[in-house]
Amino acid sequence: MIKQYIISAISLFCGACFISACSDDDDSVYVLDYEIVTPYTNADTWVAYDAFNEYLLDKETHIYKKDSSVPNGANTKKTVGAIWTQAIYWDMSMNAYKRAVKENDAAKQTKYKALVDEIFEGNKAHYVDFNWHDPNGETGWFIYDDIMWWTISHARAYELFKDEKYLKLADESFCRVWHGSYIVKDRGSYDKVDGGMFWQWNQSNPPDTSGKGKMACINFPTVIAAMTLYNSISPSDEQHKKDDETGFGGNSNYPRWHSRDTYLANAKEIYDWGVKNLFDKNTGNVADSRHGNDVAWKATVYNQGTFIGASCMLYKLTGEQEYLDNAIMATKYTMDTMSEPLYILPFKDGEEQGIYTAIFAQYMEMLVYDCGQTQFRPWLERTINYGWKYRNERNLTNKDYSKVPGKDVSCYDASGVPALMLVLPTDK
Repeated sequence: MIKQYIISAISLFCGACFISACSDDDDSVYVLDYEIVTPYTNADTWVAYDAFNEYLLDKETHIYKKDSSVPNGANTKKTVGAIWTQAIYWDMSMNAYKRAVKENDAAKQTKYKALVDEIFEGNKAHYVDFNWHDPNGETGWFIYDDIMWWTISHARAYELFKDEKYLKLADESFCRVWHGSYIVKDRGSYDKVDGGMFWQWNQSNPPDTSGKGKMACINFPTVIAAMTLYNSISPSDEQHKKDDETGFGGNSNYPRWHSRDTYLANAKEIYDWGVKNLFDKNTGNVADSRHGNDVAWKATVYNQGTFIGASCMLYKLTGEQEYLDNAIMATKYTMDTMSEPLYILPFKDGEEQGIYTAIFAQYMEMLVYDCGQTQFRPWLERTINYGWKYRNERNLTNKDYSKVPGKDVSCYDASGVPALMLVLPTDK
């Protein structure tokens, strides 16, 4: 086993040809032959992101098509990207706008603000007007994490643009997940007895055990959503000084918003549960899920990412070192163990898994910039450089960053490299 952190420190930044490192077993030195990969530039970022939108954003419906072969006008579950991934693509448009602001480029600011609005309206029209209580199988809501990803995105939109419509949607979707629906009558994701968040809603009474699983993909996004709401709501906001007492449909069991302080309490509680039940502090491995006492220690890039993001947000607020230590440990595991053998972000088989890097990018930005952990930049840049080198003739990239994608590229697979580029500007 090569000590990956030595490799990272020596030469991942420029994708050097020869890398020396000591083995874990003895003092011998291995020389690894890696190809030199040309560093990407800031100009490449816009080429990559514009290509992603050119070939995958539907020009008529303004949501993302399942792959680049789908003609414009896609409006069925089979022809558009998965409901939860559309929120991640909206995040990317907001990151493009923020990047344009940082670059002081007025034309790009106008362009990408229009894109943000266009994607919002397209998704609102397609996904039942963001009615969180509509469970229809084609364009409605049917699993807790699908809603919570959108909660995060609406909360980010409010934080960025201060438009009250985004806050209302973020409030109501968070509470619909936490408490359940006054229409669907599910139990809600939050486990009032044992803590943590269920992944699958359950409408039977008394509840059966079909939804017993508590996945990382609902628990850590819940922390991020609650923290984003806490951070974006002003302490002087009168509505958010107390929890809603009227509730959806006049039923106080289903509040429409939590107070600002309650959101913070929610975040801390679920994070603590997640650390105890879904995180190995000795390795940095974030488990996929827990079913009762059975833990699935199958690490994935997006679960590592949301755990890192949740940890960073709590660290920034509290200054407590344990949060940052957890974030660093999870990142090291992703880099040192999961990213072998090329030391670029890994991919897994499965249709939607190409988007995992786009999610990871969002939270690595927090760790690198907000928490000052710049030691991870070379590894991330190496991933970008590989992915961009192996783009196809339309400037679309693959989820396997060491291979050129085919002609028809999915919205999931093509998202990772531009998402990383948007949050990791270079000096060129």
